[in-house]
Amino acid sequence: MRITIQDLRQTPDLSVDLLEIISLEGQQYMARLVIDGEYFLLSDANSRTQLFRSSWEIQDALALFNVVATDVVHPSAYHEMIGMEPADIGPMRIRVQGRNS
Repeated sequence: MRITIQDLRQTPDLSVDLLEIISLEGQQYMARLVIDGEYFLLSDANSRTQLFRSSWEIQDALALFNVVATDVVHPSAYHEMIGMEPADIGPMRIRVQGRNS
């Protein structure tokens, strides 16, 4: 599901359980938010995924909201290497902010 910053502003008592800052080849980043157990992709007013130049830019854009925890997520490219057997390799997660961290 998609959500905009405007939608977030209109939600009373909003709490973002988890902000996932997803790295796209280390060049761009997108934000996936977990709110009440549902996943939302931060998008612009035209329903296009909003892209950022850094993880800090995402955190600044969402600074006014109650974000409980933030992870930077780097998808693994190892399973795409030529000549290698397929492997179920999960993304690398780095907790950068959290109430209990």
